[in-house]
Amino acid sequence: MKTTWKRYVLSTAVCAGAATLGAIGTKVDSAWYKNLNLPAWQPPGWVFGPAWTTLYSLTAVASGRVQGRLPSDRERRAFMRDLAANMTVNVAWSWLFFSARRPDASVVDSAVLEASTLRLLKKAADVDTASALMLAPYAAWVGFATVLNAEILRRNPDTAGPLAAGDDR
Repeated sequence: MKTTWKRYVLSTAVCAGAATLGAIGTKVDSAWYKNLNLPAWQPPGWVFGPAWTTLYSLTAVASGRVQGRLPSDRERRAFMRDLAANMTVNVAWSWLFFSARRPDASVVDSAVLEASTLRLLKKAADVDTASALMLAPYAAWVGFATVLNAEILRRNPDTAGPLAAGDDR
């Protein structure tokens, strides 16, 4: 099936929507986040914006390519449902970690996100090597983020569970 610009627009809209909603839920300037015991190997804060912009861009392009290479409308719709589900889980992480202040819940979400990302990568690899290569950094980053989230939870066991009364927002 011939790839059209509409497939790229749809993939880009899904990824851009996730980026926007995730950014709204991210609160790196909160006192809660600044007071966490973070590992020395956590990347500096300025890395996250460019990293995620690159990952979302690669994911949008890869997804547009995959849609154009899948043989049926049914498979294209299934791929886009998987992408939308992946981006929903992606957005949920920011809200769980930063807004709800639940590193315990966000580490579970991150593991689900990694499984979902690997599913997208596999579907891409089945039809287009270049698309799979574009999704590989996303899978690697989410894997790293899952380990980082788990380490933050380990170092801050008091952050598990409901918010403490009087926390700043």
